[in-house]
Amino acid sequence: MAWALKLPLTDEVIESGLVQDFDASLSGIGQELGAGAYSMSDVLALPIFKQEESNLPPDSDNKVLPFQYVLCAATSPAVKLHDETLTYLNQGQSYEIIMLDNRKIGELPEISGKMVKSIIRVVFHDRRLQYTEHQQLEGWRWNRPGDRILDLDIPMSVGIIDPRANPTQLNTVEFLWEPSKRTSVFIQVHCISTEFTMRKHGGEKGVPFRIQIDTFKENESGEYAEHLHSASCQVKVFKPKGADRKQKTDREKMEKRAPQEKEKYQPSYETTILTECSPWPEVTYVNNSPSPGFSSAPSSFPVAEGNGSPNHQPEPVAPVVDVSSRSSAFLRRDGAASRVMVLVFQNLLPTATPQDAQQWLLRNRFSPFCRLFTNFSGADLLKLTREDVIQICGPADGIRLFNALKGRVVRPRLTVYVCQESQQSRENKHENGDSSNSTFYVYHAIYLEDLTAAELTEKLAQLFNISPRQIHQIFKQGPTGIHVLVSDEMIQNFQDEICFILHTMKDETSDGYHIILK
Repeated sequence: MAWALKLPLTDEVIESGLVQDFDASLSGIGQELGAGAYSMSDVLALPIFKQEESNLPPDSDNKVLPFQYVLCAATSPAVKLHDETLTYLNQGQSYEIIMLDNRKIGELPEISGKMVKSIIRVVFHDRRLQYTEHQQLEGWRWNRPGDRILDLDIPMSVGIIDPRANPTQLNTVEFLWEPSKRTSVFIQVHCISTEFTMRKHGGEKGVPFRIQIDTFKENESGEYAEHLHSASCQVKVFKPKGADRKQKTDREKMEKRAPQEKEKYQPSYETTILTECSPWPEVTYVNNSPSPGFSSAPSSFPVAEGNGSPNHQPEPVAPVVDVSSRSSAFLRRDGAASRVMVLVFQNLLPTATPQDAQQWLLRNRFSPFCRLFTNFSGADLLKLTREDVIQICGPADGIRLFNALKGRVVRPRLTVYVCQESQQSRENKHENGDSSNSTFYVYHAIYLEDLTAAELTEKLAQLFNISPRQIHQIFKQGPTGIHVLVSDEMIQNFQDEICFILHTMKDETSDGYHIILK
């Protein structure tokens, strides 16, 4: 009995001991989390947190964002809460990015009424691919010669000025814009996410990209190098219509989930807001060096194309003389024909060095392929067959490059042969009247493309080694010796390979000349 009566006492003791132990455990936890015994800064000092903090700008909580960029594409509904949004894009489709001025009154007054420069780039989201970005892009360039990863749809864009795209930076475009004015830019991404996967066996998941925008203001030296703001978003690019199908699939999957599961995911938003990030570390992209522009607005860009390296100064390119004026270069009486002979010859020679071949490619508007043919000499390029060139450069540029390599010159629309009357008279003085038929007359060929009086005036000015302004009027001797003023319509009715003897008359009122075609 005594043993039986002690059982409740033993339970009470055990229960009391458990309560005391539990209270002691709580108090211990409180002491461990105290400011004196536990510091959050020690944890944040760990390397893993330092690595993540490096992707965020300092003091982002207190910083007022001067700009906001909105990508007009819906976000995916299959993204969990507190994760970064994910947006699906179609390859080659134009998507609008609205550039918003988010400044408060009086903020950044130095850019009020002035231009800022924004650089848009498509980069890898995965850190593993970021380390090998150069190799990845070079591999893509070899597989897709002549194509770009990122392009601007200039006709649809609003408010952008001086858009540029460097041929060697396939994933980058830049432009100027004024924050106080409405600005929206349309971009096209031409690469798809599955092109950079390790194993391509079908059905693999594509790698995510980032669309990042870095904005700079002008510094004291006039270069857009002072950073203002950067933002980016995560995207995946699919083949045409693939993004729409993926968005529909994610939406249907979310509709089948239980209500409790749906609460763990973000809703799908109609637009994607780019979140603030650190500026892209490659400072070479910030360089204000000239880069070739888009062909749709040639007046805004420099004509000469460099090799695309921002820190490389291209070697001076010798001026190229038009093939149509090839003959007139030898008419100059000051002996300058021999000096321009090298400049006139545009065909690539087998003896050309790789450096000469690079300059030839630049002069003939093949700068996007300079890097492909870096080590090719003139002989190497001339050995390429038509099929080789088309496979490397694509159909359009391949045919153009093949024709340029083979020296296929387009026949001029009109050829005119002319002989100076003064020259004919001087040669007649050395011959007797009976032997005048044996006189050797020299005619020079003039090639016309536009078939205008202005073009004929310019070619004749080259013949006489004078300025075109010194030729006041050109006449054609008609029936009964009348002088008919030469017009565009008359030149368009000239027969091909027509011959004229040129008679010049000095204008008594000026230092100009009148020319008569006999």
